[in-house]
Amino acid sequence: MDAYPAVENHGLIGDLQTAALVAQDGTIDWFCAPRFDSPSLFAGLLDRRKGGHFQISPDGVDHVSKQLYLPGTPILITRFLSADGVGELVDFMPVAGDQATDRHRLVRILRVVRGSMRFRVDCRPRFNYGRDRHEMEMHRNCTVFRTPTHSLTLNVVRYAERLTETYEYRRSEEGVCVVATLREGEAGGVVLETGSPEPPRAYAPAEVDDLQVETEEFWRRWLDRSRYTGRWREMVERSAITLKLMTYAPTGALIAAPTAGLPEQIGGPRNWDYRYTWIRDASFSVHALLGLGFAEEAQRYLHWVSDRVQEAGESGVPLQIMYRIDGSPELAEETLDHLEGYRGSAPVRIGNGAAGQLQLDIYGEMLNALELVDSHGLAPFHQGWLNTVKLIDWLCDNWDQPEDGIWETRGGRRDFTYGRLMSWVALDRAVRVAQRRGRPGDISRWMGVRDRIYHQVMNRGFHPGRRAFVQHYGTDVLDAALLVMPSVGFVTPTDPLWQSTLRAMDEELVSDSLVYRYDPEASPDGLPGSESTFTMCTFWYVQALARSGRLDEARLTFEKMLTYSTHLGLYSEEIAPNGDQTGNFPQAFSHLSLISSAVVLDELLGADH
Repeated sequence: MDAYPAVENHGLIGDLQTAALVAQDGTIDWFCAPRFDSPSLFAGLLDRRKGGHFQISPDGVDHVSKQLYLPGTPILITRFLSADGVGELVDFMPVAGDQATDRHRLVRILRVVRGSMRFRVDCRPRFNYGRDRHEMEMHRNCTVFRTPTHSLTLNVVRYAERLTETYEYRRSEEGVCVVATLREGEAGGVVLETGSPEPPRAYAPAEVDDLQVETEEFWRRWLDRSRYTGRWREMVERSAITLKLMTYAPTGALIAAPTAGLPEQIGGPRNWDYRYTWIRDASFSVHALLGLGFAEEAQRYLHWVSDRVQEAGESGVPLQIMYRIDGSPELAEETLDHLEGYRGSAPVRIGNGAAGQLQLDIYGEMLNALELVDSHGLAPFHQGWLNTVKLIDWLCDNWDQPEDGIWETRGGRRDFTYGRLMSWVALDRAVRVAQRRGRPGDISRWMGVRDRIYHQVMNRGFHPGRRAFVQHYGTDVLDAALLVMPSVGFVTPTDPLWQSTLRAMDEELVSDSLVYRYDPEASPDGLPGSESTFTMCTFWYVQALARSGRLDEARLTFEKMLTYSTHLGLYSEEIAPNGDQTGNFPQAFSHLSLISSAVVLDELLGADH
């Protein structure tokens, strides 16, 4: 447990209220409960010594490990292969339901399918990011870990009496350790429970088998609702499952990622907490999910956003860019100085200070999603529309001011072109919905402001010397966020202004299909360190190429990008120059943009033949 595993060597499991990361060596090194944004129980990914972990792996056996998902599900299988035997560890979490609960179960079943193998089970929780001490209650083959506010129960699955008699079950460094040898056809297992109302007990194998069958059936029924039958079905479906895993079922909120503190650059300070819901992410999810046919999920995400709009309208303040999964705006940022950070990348941050930033683009993304849902026949309710009108009227008064931008830089506010672009989108989509539905609103004013924004972007956002739209007024720095300009309808893909912009990005931001957000040296963002390529931007680049008529390049770029996924088809936020996944993992925006790109490519490739 001394070395940190690569970020990409993890699988994600979850129950739609929280999630865990399972490393390729069989270690759970990230798990928060009872919610995604709760303090951690295992955080070995941020500190191997102090964070806590739950490892099940061969003991003293020379072996290799491989992972796969049970097709159509997030049930993770880790295989251990040696000369003397082959073992399989099955990890899953039974779905927790739509009502918030403190009780969550994590099932770990170990089987030997050939030969024999000796295994070690080592469970060492560390509550509240390793800050809270706990007490242990040892029972026969079961253990309860307690703090004044939390409990964690480790229950053994009674697969064979021989095993329960020969287990070496002992206390070890504020945890428990079990060592046992399994032969071909034998199995063992544990069920880890948070907030269990029951006393510790041994689970019967049939009970655990039923939990696995129910979990399989839930996920396969859900996936059967997808109408995507295109060229990249396997990757699209895995991305859809991953997004569903990052959805908090009680509210429908989509988190940006299930982790906190994973660095954008090893050893650097860009280590943020992404276990919250961004207005931007939730809005983009509507497009991806409707593209697959998941109208119910899209509508639930939009309802969550609509609740935030109503709160903003009632309080008379603008939207925050992000919220907790229950809608709370409290995201005070703090550092966990007692944790060393992933591979020494400090500081480790929880909470997110960017919540107080002004980012004008979120209004465009939200209204774009609202208009799309409306075009599918899901019209906004009366009160929801009135709240939206207040928001649009606020934007009419406030669009023309410096802001912090989509990339949440901490180098001061600027007149970001992307923020102006998406303000134009907000007004344009509000006009469309009002006219389509005959809804009240000061449409003439909205249209006037929309046109003013259009002319300002064309006059000040386009740099004549660079022959390109630029990051903010008064600079010549390029910004990959502007790759969305054709997709939102601000420019036509064949417009010479756009074609020259795309060529400039080709030359400066693209590196063998991978795309940088911007050049931080040319446009200081208030933080030290360099940039890796941004996964979402690469998928946006694919769409921009395709819409601009460069279909062959778009398809090749997309196919190349698929080679950067993990062995399980997952993506983090960024990809380092050596191909490593960096940043929080897995990243919702990466998977949302993969889905959207696949849908666009399928449509345009089909129209081209």
